[in-house]
Amino acid sequence: MKRTKIVNLLKADEKSLGQEFLVKGWVRTKRASKNIAFININDGSVIHNIQAVADVNNIDNEVLQNITTGASVAVEGVLIESQGKGQKYELEAKKVDLLGKADPEKYPIQPKKHSLEFLREVAHLRFRTNTFGAVNRIRHHMIFAVHKFFNDKGFYNIHTPIITGSDAEGAGEMFKVTTLDFDNTPRTEDGKVDYKKDFFGKATNLTVSGQLEGELAALALSEIYTFGPTFRAENSNTKRHLAEFWMIEPEMAFYDIHDNMDLAEEMLKYLIRYALDHCKDDLQFLNDRQKEEDSKKPANEREPMELIEKLNFILENDFERITYTQAFDVLRNSKPNKKGKFAFPVKEWGVDLQSEHERYLVEKHYKKPVIVTDYPKAIKSFYMKQNDDGKTVRGMDVLFPSIGEIIGGSQREEDYDKLHRRMEEMNIPKEEMWWFLDTRRFGTVEHSGYGLGFERLMLFVTGMGNIRDVIPFPRTPQNAEF
Repeated sequence: MKRTKIVNLLKADEKSLGQEFLVKGWVRTKRASKNIAFININDGSVIHNIQAVADVNNIDNEVLQNITTGASVAVEGVLIESQGKGQKYELEAKKVDLLGKADPEKYPIQPKKHSLEFLREVAHLRFRTNTFGAVNRIRHHMIFAVHKFFNDKGFYNIHTPIITGSDAEGAGEMFKVTTLDFDNTPRTEDGKVDYKKDFFGKATNLTVSGQLEGELAALALSEIYTFGPTFRAENSNTKRHLAEFWMIEPEMAFYDIHDNMDLAEEMLKYLIRYALDHCKDDLQFLNDRQKEEDSKKPANEREPMELIEKLNFILENDFERITYTQAFDVLRNSKPNKKGKFAFPVKEWGVDLQSEHERYLVEKHYKKPVIVTDYPKAIKSFYMKQNDDGKTVRGMDVLFPSIGEIIGGSQREEDYDKLHRRMEEMNIPKEEMWWFLDTRRFGTVEHSGYGLGFERLMLFVTGMGNIRDVIPFPRTPQNAEF
């Protein structure tokens, strides 16, 4: 008999009642009396379990004893209406086979509440919990939705290098890639590492962004996007930082900053609508989970909205578009700032906005998502389009409730002379970036783009509080397990 996924079995119509089905999965719980065993099975296709009801006299006693939480089983049975609450159907088991045992003394995911910190220590098994099953199913749907959104708009997906010789952000926090022998490193006459002896003949790193290479493609194909892994060697252990993460980075020729904002808003609304339409059960579970967690927190630490309410909040509001200067004025004159409630006081124009400032703009002042543009040139990257005032650039950040910035982008500087001067001011090595400058020498056009950290999006869509819980195997300082 061919296996039926539990998600399809639970969606079956009444015509399926009385028919025989085969399910395979992992045991969540088992209860057994003298005559009957109730086995809850999950195969990962849906958050809900199917209950198999078996006559214990029809199951080998050794098999029955080994059907414990975590064990894998195959059950053939007749689909019937459930006699219990909370489930529409169940299987009247005719045959139960044990596929793989799980020692109940050692299996760590027992049917009780586990802390997220503990589950990170057993990340190879945490997929089997309701929480991480839900998160990873949603992650799949969001990956698919990203590609569908851009494909349907005529964008081309470009694979940009993971190994690079450039630093797109100019931050220097990059992982080195080398084949040199650390115990016998070749040196130049002045004592520096001789990278000419390395595999690529120069110093190389894991990329922090596909943007620069993405621009090259956009300046021929017009509209492209990248979606790949990026790396940052920032020694940070916060709930919002990973050393390895995924970035979505569209780059568009003939787009100004306004076109860029329009695309970012359209994309975010599309992705959230897709999640609400395709992940209802998982989102409801995570919504209820967040609600329960919030009930244990002090009022000032609770989320401003329930998860599903927060997602609909994005769909129901046009994004407010303001300049950095407008945002600065609002924040400087706000009650939290005047009363010293901000951890980072807003005093002088030019200060970089922190998460607390971004959330205040969204949650308290405008009460809608916000896009901030025209940032001070001094706090932004070299490639951003310079405004005529000489002080600001056409950068943009999209701000959401709960997390603050979710997208960062800009109109790119297409003027060769301005870009060249800015690279000199910021000590960007022009000799190594000749190819990037070439695109401004040969048929330059206005163009724009942005970056959306995929795990940042996942934090928002799932309501999880720690970025380590929205990627299957987190890479953080001192942690590269699994």
